[in-house]
Amino acid sequence: MDKIKLGKTGLMVTASSFGALPVQRVGMDEAKRLLRMAYDGGINYFDTANAYSDSEEKIGEALSDVRHNIIISTKSGASDKATLLKHIELSLRRMKTDYIDILQLHNPATLPDPEDPDSLYGGLLEAQKKGWIRFIGITNHRYQVAHDAVLSGKYDTLQFPFSSISDEKDVALSELARDHDMGFIAMKGLAGGLITDARTTFTFIKQHPWVVPIWGIQRESELQQFLDMEKNPPAYDDEMKRLIARDREELAGNFCHGCGYCQPCPAGIQIQDCARMSLMIRRAPSAGWMTEAMNAEMLKIENCRHCGACMKRCPYGLDTPRLLAENLADYKVFRANFLKEHGTV
Repeated sequence: MDKIKLGKTGLMVTASSFGALPVQRVGMDEAKRLLRMAYDGGINYFDTANAYSDSEEKIGEALSDVRHNIIISTKSGASDKATLLKHIELSLRRMKTDYIDILQLHNPATLPDPEDPDSLYGGLLEAQKKGWIRFIGITNHRYQVAHDAVLSGKYDTLQFPFSSISDEKDVALSELARDHDMGFIAMKGLAGGLITDARTTFTFIKQHPWVVPIWGIQRESELQQFLDMEKNPPAYDDEMKRLIARDREELAGNFCHGCGYCQPCPAGIQIQDCARMSLMIRRAPSAGWMTEAMNAEMLKIENCRHCGACMKRCPYGLDTPRLLAENLADYKVFRANFLKEHGTV
């Protein structure tokens, strides 16, 4: 598989790499099988996070014996230095390794003071001196924070949402990172499941050869598709551009990206699913969203307290309560028509 130089780290990572958030949703044996299949298929870069429940442990179980052949990045959402260092020690134990290639600050709302030895950044420097981590990275969903991180020169890598529906501003951010010799790692390559034809975003990202996508993998079929596309890349032709244009038109404007940073909701609403239901029922097989269980989840929207907590945490600045109400109204109509046509689910 082709490799991409990850900025000033000098790390050569595979052009399709493995996002390990979804493996927390499968059992240990299945996760080990998927991770090993990825490695055997040529993938050498695996991205995870301290917060992804047992994802790190699964990487350790599956890949510790080939640790010298792979590159691992993980993340800490700590808000203080002491917790950050504890997270790093825990990640090392979970993944059965004595070093982490890239330790990323996990979506901080602001950049820490790089001059303060007691700040998060000071903790990263301390971990680097101890030999626990090799390089310092940052992930973010906020454009301005990401932009400032690039210009600061303090980070080796940036992980940011990037897909075929990314706009010119996002592309310019990736170019800025490239020009500053900063590795650019693309998360949310399928826009949280809203892009239903992986070929479109695969070919789009290929037009930006400095960008390293980490595909979220949960099923063998998903992994196999990316491995196959690496061997025989789809053409970025007029038809592919038409499909991308259609996605951009349908996903134009403000929509929930499904990042989940708005959670937890005091009313128990699964915001990352419910606030984008109108899109999901039209862009994915709708029957899966018509179940009694999902209907019950959607009806929780009626208990929204309008406390504003989700809006404060949303990195995209969305009016989440309004989105929830609109999605519920649409869902009720769609579900009634679906059941009338198909009967019970």
